[in-house]
Amino acid sequence: MAILAGIDEAGYGPILGPLVVSSSAFSIPDELLSKSLWQILRKSVGIKKTHLSGRLLITDSKKAFSQTGGIGHIQRTTLACLKCLDKNPETLISLLTCLCPDYIRQLDSYPWYAKTGDHRLSFDGDDIAVASSAFANDLSSNGLSFIDMASICLDVEQYNNMVEAVKNKSNVLFSITARLVQALWDSPAAKAAGDLHIIIDRQGGRSHYRRNLQLMFEGFELTILKETETLSSYQLNNAGRKMTLHFVVAADRKYLPVSLASMASKYLRELMVDNINRYFISFNSELKPTAGYWQDGLRFIKDLNTLIPHISYNSNQLIRCR
Repeated sequence: MAILAGIDEAGYGPILGPLVVSSSAFSIPDELLSKSLWQILRKSVGIKKTHLSGRLLITDSKKAFSQTGGIGHIQRTTLACLKCLDKNPETLISLLTCLCPDYIRQLDSYPWYAKTGDHRLSFDGDDIAVASSAFANDLSSNGLSFIDMASICLDVEQYNNMVEAVKNKSNVLFSITARLVQALWDSPAAKAAGDLHIIIDRQGGRSHYRRNLQLMFEGFELTILKETETLSSYQLNNAGRKMTLHFVVAADRKYLPVSLASMASKYLRELMVDNINRYFISFNSELKPTAGYWQDGLRFIKDLNTLIPHISYNSNQLIRCR
């Protein structure tokens, strides 16, 4: 048996709201590593919104989420997968406890997150239970199991401090990704498995990761397996164990574990940005909400200064430096 994991982010480009990076991991027979999990699990999951017939949608979060359609699919999939891990969050705080408990300590210093504890998730519990059961049974019948989902949320102030320290936001993203890789490496499941494979959505235009990996995983023996325009693969060995990392262009469209990580990241980010919107709109209902991306984020900041100039905020907590 091997561990197959995917890592992807949401919120790398915006000017407002957190950067979220997530991982999802499966225990999988070695002979299925090169197979499509969408095909193997076709009874319980689908890659397109059409003809789902109750199955879970697992796809690139940019296809699963829309401003008009909302968070329905990304919420349903994330909560159903967490239920497979016997985790049943009903509030935003309990969701954060399941996915990124360390993040909760940061919330107290942000006024727009002050009421996070009151934020209940709205979903159909019976539907989540049925979809989760179908997913778990499909996994089991094919010799697979879903073993982990985790996130790291980096809010604006921490993000700004890290960018200021390293002068490069791509290095910030890589360091957060490396923390998830390390957590997967340290997990009991990975220690018990014969092999660990991690697929990561390629970050920007970078195609060479040797130096960054050597800095992040000091003491590991590194072998470059392939470096092309679309795929960069490396094997890292330490203390008789090995893991293989694949950085793949558009991995969130090609590999189910990466798509699932993408959806979990997007779900968390949307919930946190919703808290920002609700906080400021509570002072003036004419203020239009924002998704936090640059053009509309700049509009939102301008509207704050125009519509609620009497409400002060720490710009280093709200606005990213780059």
